[in-house]
Amino acid sequence: MRRLLYCCLLLLLVTVSANTARAASITDAAGRVIEVKKPFTRIISLYAAHTENLFRLGLNGEIIGVSHSEDYPPAALKKEVFDYRGDAEKFLAARPDLVLVRPMIERSRPELVAKLEAAGITVVSLQPVDIDETFAYWRDLGVLTGREAAAKAMVNEFKGELAAVGAKVAKIPPAARKRVYFESIHRKMKTFAPTSMAIFALTSAGGINVASDAEQVRDTNIAAYGKERILAKGEAIDVFLAQKGAMNRIDRDGIVNEPGFGAIKAVRSGQVYIIDEHLVSRPTMRLIEGIREIGGILYPGVFGKAAVSN
Repeated sequence: MRRLLYCCLLLLLVTVSANTARAASITDAAGRVIEVKKPFTRIISLYAAHTENLFRLGLNGEIIGVSHSEDYPPAALKKEVFDYRGDAEKFLAARPDLVLVRPMIERSRPELVAKLEAAGITVVSLQPVDIDETFAYWRDLGVLTGREAAAKAMVNEFKGELAAVGAKVAKIPPAARKRVYFESIHRKMKTFAPTSMAIFALTSAGGINVASDAEQVRDTNIAAYGKERILAKGEAIDVFLAQKGAMNRIDRDGIVNEPGFGAIKAVRSGQVYIIDEHLVSRPTMRLIEGIREIGGILYPGVFGKAAVSN
């Protein structure tokens, strides 16, 4: 009898210890503290970066829905599509236990968030704005899904790849570093905020940001600049780099033929390049690809020729 009681107490202690070890919490962008007693297993992701990172963590089976803007990885295109601008009933019928959003969605559709939470569905808003926040963001996704080890491996892999890039950049004399204007939105003549991941990608690749005095637009990665300021620095711009995608539907001709841009040294010398915005603006592992692409544009002799077009 005493032995049986001892075994029961031991089992209870093991169970309590396991639950304690499993219990964790994160704080999201809206200030919510989410207690994670067990991994979420029915996830709807409404931001392409969330989706890409979840797949990277090995969570194909746990993702039951994605946003309409998914494009990577290919498996994401096979998931059911959910529109945050639509009716909440489709979300409720799918019975998710976690809906991942970003601050823009929460600001524009607070009624959707309220209905989901009223139904007992956990809503988490995440979107990092710099590289340190990105590492924390990957770890948070790991906590939410029980993939902490995989998230830690992502962080370590990225840091290792970044160190390898840094070793190459270290070989480039400071006087030989290229000065770059990095365009985010052509029609508004905007660049990237100095603390953005796009500028992190540029500087990690050995580029010098000529628009380091740009003013950040609200709490975003975008910064105001304007044509007058761009042209004023025209002779200092060795390379004109622009992201291309939903945010900036531009091509090389559109930049080269922009009235007044002949005053930019990079335009006159043919040093105008386009890069996929997904490689420089999303907080995913593909950011390291973007860094290497930029390195190949600026220093092909060091990095090898880039695959992007000019």
